[in-house]
Amino acid sequence: MEAMSFVTEDRKSAQESTFPITYTFDLFGGVDLLVEILMRPTLTMQKKKPKMNDDLVNDCLSVLYNCCICTEGVTKSLAARDDFVLFLFTLMTNKKTFLQTATLIEDILGVKKAMIQLEGVANLSGLVQSFDQQQLANFCRILSVTVSEPDVGNDDKHTLLAKNAQQKQDSSLSRAEVNQVTLLNIPGFIERLCKLATRKVSEATGASNFLQELEDWYTWLDNALVLDALMQMATEEAEHTSTESSNESSLATSTLRHRLPQSMKIVHEIMYKVEVLYVLCVLLMGSHRNQVHKMLAEFRLIPGLNNLFDKLIWRKYTSSNHVVHGQNENCDCSPEISFKIQFLRLIQSFSDHHENKYLLLNSQELNELSAISLKANIPEVEALVNTDRSLVCDGKKGLLTRLLTVMKKEPPDSSFRFWQARAVESFLRGVTSYADQMFLLKRGLLENMLFCIIDSGCKSKDVLQSYFDLLGELMKFNIDAFKRFNMYVSTDNKVKFQTFMTQINSSLVDSNMLVRCIILSLDRFETQTEDSKVVEVLSECCLLSYLARVENRLSFLFRLVNIINVQTLTQENVSCLNTSLVVLMLARRRGKLPFYLKALREKEHAEKYPGCLLNNFHNLLRFWQRHYLNRDKDSTCLENSSCIPFSYWNETVSVLLGSDRTSLCAIASYIDEPFMDLDRDLLEC
Repeated sequence: MEAMSFVTEDRKSAQESTFPITYTFDLFGGVDLLVEILMRPTLTMQKKKPKMNDDLVNDCLSVLYNCCICTEGVTKSLAARDDFVLFLFTLMTNKKTFLQTATLIEDILGVKKAMIQLEGVANLSGLVQSFDQQQLANFCRILSVTVSEPDVGNDDKHTLLAKNAQQKQDSSLSRAEVNQVTLLNIPGFIERLCKLATRKVSEATGASNFLQELEDWYTWLDNALVLDALMQMATEEAEHTSTESSNESSLATSTLRHRLPQSMKIVHEIMYKVEVLYVLCVLLMGSHRNQVHKMLAEFRLIPGLNNLFDKLIWRKYTSSNHVVHGQNENCDCSPEISFKIQFLRLIQSFSDHHENKYLLLNSQELNELSAISLKANIPEVEALVNTDRSLVCDGKKGLLTRLLTVMKKEPPDSSFRFWQARAVESFLRGVTSYADQMFLLKRGLLENMLFCIIDSGCKSKDVLQSYFDLLGELMKFNIDAFKRFNMYVSTDNKVKFQTFMTQINSSLVDSNMLVRCIILSLDRFETQTEDSKVVEVLSECCLLSYLARVENRLSFLFRLVNIINVQTLTQENVSCLNTSLVVLMLARRRGKLPFYLKALREKEHAEKYPGCLLNNFHNLLRFWQRHYLNRDKDSTCLENSSCIPFSYWNETVSVLLGSDRTSLCAIASYIDEPFMDLDRDLLEC
């Protein structure tokens, strides 16, 4: 009764006085007694362990779960007992006690400080293989806690300095990574997850299984959002049907009564898929990414999701005004919103810097890419040539094209737009492909992005950043994209262009990747003056003209270096440091590096802070060396995205950090002696 009152009161903070029965029960050893009863069969020395009554086990688990709901201290004390947590997994072999056990384990693992090691679970492989699909889907709720790195929150651990220090201490695989490897070694595990992720609602449960499904549904009842979604869905379907009949009231009532089980099945299946997709997404981002990629392709995950797209994933347009959540943050979204976001995260992880991204297209779309390359007289991308056509999407549209279609219909400031843009951007990331860009340009993506940035009034910082990043990848080194851009912004006496630049300048941390792509593109175009189209666009494009002016580049460079320091560097803003480096590398190529460094020095003195900017930049570059020289993946990304060899990045940083004060390319030459090394020990703090 106390647990139910807690649930129905929207989980208000539990106080001992609020739940006196639970508090008293725990105080006088009730919780310990239940644990002892459950574990007693394990204490016997007999070979054949005595079997406990299933009803007794379920009752014990039920009381423990209700105690956990009401008193957090109970959950924490149970979580501290590794022997009990591992024992609970053994109860999952019995279908009659599976659901109660899974629910309790999930609650306990949610507060457990140290992540549990799955390899410590007795016969884990046999346990997982014994699960039916419904049980495996439930089990994914537990796995989601065991395979993802704990969220570090918004404290100093988010800084790259702290992360690097932590990684030095934890040189071995993390517990989450060990758990991922353990799961990958279970025969058939990934294949079954792919089947769960792609099965249709009609395949989930038959009529004879509906009572079992109702029992399963009990586990979700403590989430009022689920019930709200369920009733809303049933009501909408009833209203839709009622408009087709004259006897509206009676039909709507009967439809609601008969549609409710089907609506329940849909929400139930959606919530299962959220957990399954999450586990697959985490495995895709892990240290065995290529192995996981190979299996997901082999088991046709992407074609399966493509077949579900219109009927389940995006069967209707759900309004989404919630705040954009991080990968590991707890989400209070409705089931349908959570499902869509998790789907988009999976597509982003699947496409990012991997040749399997072309599985998002169908055969006709792959042929279109080949035709674009042929027309432009450029070789096809090797990954496209090597794509196994038997594993790509079926039907008239591939998954990427379907995603573009719903993205353009979404309101410009919808948080769905953030994840949609991220997913499409990941398809373009890596070595720039002209054919990939033209495929998306032909579908109006550039104009849609510009409308959202310039004309829509979008205020969401996160969503705008995703637009800038996508636009940068879409336009990089592509003269046709810059021509289209200029056509869009050159109307209304260039008011649109001014609005566009205002958006860029309002938050350089968010827009710097786009600025970097424009500067890199301009540098390449200036070497292609034998091409008449390039010459025409260079002379007419207001964006290229703006960045061609040295004073504008210097203004960006000064601000990029000034808005970050070693203590505040994160994965989010380290791109500002790399963009400033791109500006200086291109200047060095043309023998103008001393001019830029001198300009930074003059800016310092004009601002009455001599040495401050250049000392800060010097510290940032020292950190850059430590950070990137030990990370093959990160350095490869820098090289692929810029088309500048990483050796030149490293060489330029070494030149800038040179100790010879007579070198015109060394930062030290531009800092007056009294202001040298203002923050000498900053990096060692």
